[in-house]
Amino acid sequence: MRQFFRVLLLVLVLLTVALISAVTAMQFAIHGREVAVPKIVGLTPSQAERALTDSGLQVVVERQFYSSDVAEGRIMTQVPAPGVKVRRGWAIRVAESLGPQRVAIPDVTNQSQRVAELTVRRRGLEVGSVAQLSLPSAPAGQVVSQSPPAKANRVSVPKINILVGNGPPPAVYVMPNFVGQPLGGAAVALQEAGLKVGRVTVASVPPAENQLPVTNVPATQPGAASMIVSQNPPSGKKIATGASVDFEVR
Repeated sequence: MRQFFRVLLLVLVLLTVALISAVTAMQFAIHGREVAVPKIVGLTPSQAERALTDSGLQVVVERQFYSSDVAEGRIMTQVPAPGVKVRRGWAIRVAESLGPQRVAIPDVTNQSQRVAELTVRRRGLEVGSVAQLSLPSAPAGQVVSQSPPAKANRVSVPKINILVGNGPPPAVYVMPNFVGQPLGGAAVALQEAGLKVGRVTVASVPPAENQLPVTNVPATQPGAASMIVSQNPPSGKKIATGASVDFEVR
């Protein structure tokens, strides 16, 4: 009987040792092949494959996205994350950047500024700077140039700068001398040149010597025969079409 218990105890010890050995071998078989996932974000897929060669891992590009922060062809995200332990041969799923979204630039030259701005915004772009320039051949308000040029592609900054015509430049005259001439004649000359008569004032007459100034006398209204005693701008100055000329008369 005592021998039977000894044999039974020996069998139990052997079974326990065998079970522990089996569990230990299984854990070693499982964990002995685990590796920590390295960081491959920022690398190209080919660079990531070379970096994972020693770890026995693989790279699988699952998706591609536009990104203004990550350069084209670089890995944006990875699953599993860096530091996670996986078995050798595991596939690391990544998303690759397509770079900034690029668009084709529409042609907005010869359009009005309003239509050009609407065209730009309909394409999902932005209107950048708007400059104006007087050109003899360009109607006022018409787009004469743009940057980037029309039909340019692979543009990463979706802004279009436009140059708008401001119409022909105004004609410029050299101011003649009207002092000593009647106001009516000067007005006719200005009208023919595309200019205007501005403010007309009556010059005050200083009192004669030993004579008190006359008060409460209505000022004489300037008429066509009033003589010009001063002008602004003065003679010799340049003046553009549509400008006004002020006179002082007596």
